[in-house]
Amino acid sequence: MRSVWRGAISFGLVTIAVRLYTAVEEHDFRFNQVHREDGGRIKYKRVCSVCGNEVEYGDITKGYELDDGRMVIMENEDFEKLPVKTDKSIDVLEFVPAEEIDPIYFQKTYYLEPDKAAARPYVLLRDALVKTGQLAVVKITIRQKETLATIRARDDVLVMHTMLWPDEIRKAEFDFLDQNVEVRPQELKMATSLVESMAGDFDPDTFTDDYRDALEKVIAAKAEGAELPEQPEAEEKGDVIDLMTALERSVEKAKAGRKGAKKAPPKKKASSA
Repeated sequence: MRSVWRGAISFGLVTIAVRLYTAVEEHDFRFNQVHREDGGRIKYKRVCSVCGNEVEYGDITKGYELDDGRMVIMENEDFEKLPVKTDKSIDVLEFVPAEEIDPIYFQKTYYLEPDKAAARPYVLLRDALVKTGQLAVVKITIRQKETLATIRARDDVLVMHTMLWPDEIRKAEFDFLDQNVEVRPQELKMATSLVESMAGDFDPDTFTDDYRDALEKVIAAKAEGAELPEQPEAEEKGDVIDLMTALERSVEKAKAGRKGAKKAPPKKKASSA
């Protein structure tokens, strides 16, 4: 892995030199825009809206347009001279229980690796977080943006989750929130029963990306000139039923599914040579 940031965690008077690595990678198919007739890639030119000339990449910088239409040109050195200290430091602000932070704030996930000389204080912070069950709330600047983040211990490694600022979270404003929607006690009881009958321990390995698998099959078939796989038929929904009946049937179906799963024979392990 290639580090995307290098600096230090400021933990009281303790400094822990670390490198930051992206912890996840998406496996989406990346498509190009092409000419339908011959498959040629579509290319775009960088053209200035003022002079109309094509601009070389090295002559492009960042600009911020003011309300009056003026453009403020920003160079790399302007960002480097910003009066903030979190561009090279992860400042620990406080420690909080994990359940106090709403997941809506979380953005991206990173691994933190200590420099060789910082392994001991790194492990000390990791073990302290595990023992106390706390998360470290920190501030860090990545790619010219300061952000809140949390640091927690996972599989012997410190993991950092960048966060949105409170003013970046939209307020949920929907018409139904102003309505007096009543739920009958028997409906709530049945809905609770449905939740309980479908409850289980989260194991991410049991879930698959069906859309990606299907897309992979279609791409492979088109590449080989083979017949495209057929789309599965939609499940019959049956007659329109009231909410209570739908809940009752859902509970029955969920319980039947659980019984079937329990009766299924365990998979045989492959014998070792």
